[in-house]
Amino acid sequence: MRSIYNILRFILTHPLARSNKTEALKRFFFYQVSKLFNPYPIVYSFTDKTKLIVEKGMTGATGNIYCGLHEFEDMAFLLHFLRPDDLFVDVGANVGSYTVLASGHVGANTIAFEPVPFTFKRMQNNLAINYLNSKVIAYNVGVGSKEEMLRFTSNLDTVNHVAMDSTATNVVEVKVETLDHLLNGLHPSLIKIDVEGFETEVLRGASSVLDDEHLRAIIIELNGSGKFYGFSDEEIHQKLIDFHFHPFTYEPYFRTLTQRKSFGDTNTIYLRDFSYVSLRVKNSLPFNVLGHLI
Repeated sequence: MRSIYNILRFILTHPLARSNKTEALKRFFFYQVSKLFNPYPIVYSFTDKTKLIVEKGMTGATGNIYCGLHEFEDMAFLLHFLRPDDLFVDVGANVGSYTVLASGHVGANTIAFEPVPFTFKRMQNNLAINYLNSKVIAYNVGVGSKEEMLRFTSNLDTVNHVAMDSTATNVVEVKVETLDHLLNGLHPSLIKIDVEGFETEVLRGASSVLDDEHLRAIIIELNGSGKFYGFSDEEIHQKLIDFHFHPFTYEPYFRTLTQRKSFGDTNTIYLRDFSYVSLRVKNSLPFNVLGHLI
């Protein structure tokens, strides 16, 4: 019951659902009923240009069904900021929601990294249904501070993570490489990092990427989960400040960026060259999701 309560609270407070809560609840109940009787994946409209394959157990992807964009501010920022000639890098891509938006809707090129083989296959399916194989390079590897083999949980959907406990079950061993090595001199405009507490290790292996003047924005998850590995969100924040990135909030309807004092408790958008980024989002074409033109 607690889980249902949290989902309903998420739906009823979501910016894209607040104006028509009845329709959002209908989408929730339709999905709940359909998954009871239909064991097969279902193809849903994502934005007006993209689709998303959703299967039972995809807790993150279902947020897109209920509310259009699960992580509204961050996904809207991506859609407003990116351009077709940009490179987007998706570290911890999961089933590919951000990648589909970047390459399927905007038309940008994407390099996506997802370590868990089962989840990686789901991402490949989403790339295929959106005809993105020519726009996206997807790697079934982890990203960290050095080349090594690490064990990852494999049955926790959006919260699969590096398994440090040697007694953990349902794990897979995956090759891990640094972002500097994987990108090998390529120049991303935007990077999203969502690796369930392993963000510090990703950044330790990305000094050249972070120093690249072409990189203007990072969306990174900072929710305290790094403490399980002995990492601190405050240290990540300071590292990004040292590379001249600063944390911002984004208001998609007005396309305004407001600098904040520190990071948030979920994802945080870090920007470098505020004037450039601000001009980009203000001049972007609107996108359509669930009938909302944003």
